[in-house]
Amino acid sequence: MARHSPPDLHMERGLLEAGFSLIAGLDEAGRGAWAGPVVAAAVILPVDEPDLLHSLNGIHDSKLLTARQRERACSCIQRKAIGWGLGKADAGEIDRTGLLPATRIAMRRALQALEIEPRYLLLDHLVLPEVSTPQTALPHGDARSLSIAAASILAKVHRDRVMADLGRAYPGYGFGQHKGYGTPEHRRALQDLGPCAIHRYSYAPVAAALRVGT
Repeated sequence: MARHSPPDLHMERGLLEAGFSLIAGLDEAGRGAWAGPVVAAAVILPVDEPDLLHSLNGIHDSKLLTARQRERACSCIQRKAIGWGLGKADAGEIDRTGLLPATRIAMRRALQALEIEPRYLLLDHLVLPEVSTPQTALPHGDARSLSIAAASILAKVHRDRVMADLGRAYPGYGFGQHKGYGTPEHRRALQDLGPCAIHRYSYAPVAAALRVGT
């Protein structure tokens, strides 16, 4: 099994030396799901603390952690962060605007939820052209920047909690288990029950299930 180097603070500390403080990392969770919201998080870490990498040891891209590891990491990040915020765009917004615009909406809402205004943004792949704050989009940013990795964990943990709640509100679909992603179990539930209110009707598997049911 390949080992992954943990994300670091190279980008953040370079920005700090360039005169930028309050650097927010942003990432999202749920873009590939067939149901539920896309959730974004913004995290401002105290990047000038010499021991920050040690105190957040084990913070990785959320996809490399187990659910239990993500929960522990989430609590640690929230305690350590200068500020953090969450935002989401629901399935209806994704259908109306498209996935990329909806993802940017969720990210802007996460920024608005911050109690402190960042001076620079580090994002995983995306840029936010509607936001005037200086920013950099990093390919595979959640594997390179500790701030982005922290945001990826907060976004994933929060979205998983949302989907667990939606699983209780819409029984039979298994949202609490597959979190809205395109698993065989989810496909079977779509075939048996048809789409529900939190499905993304613009997605081909959901649209196909809707046609079968009509």
